[in-house]
Amino acid sequence: MSTMQFSLLMMFMLTLMGLSLHRTHLVSALLCIEGMMLALFTTFTMIFFTLQTSTLATIPIMLLAFSACEAATGLALLVATSRTHGNDHLKNLSLLQC
Repeated sequence: MSTMQFSLLMMFMLTLMGLSLHRTHLVSALLCIEGMMLALFTTFTMIFFTLQTSTLATIPIMLLAFSACEAATGLALLVATSRTHGNDHLKNLSLLQC
């Protein structure tokens, strides 16, 4: 395993641990998800660059487009949550409350 692969794997694992352990604010959860998507994008780009396959070259671009859609949806939910609840604490968000 090269140092680049190890760095990307550790980046993904650290953001996954950050998402699972430090769930206090919606902003921190969104940043961890964006870090995971960035690690996946870089990994896919590196893999397809080393394989030199032109048929799979669109997969990292599609992943980046889905990541942008996820970021826009997350920010819209963040704005809506902060307007209705006054903060972005995840403990205040419950599906059972109206």
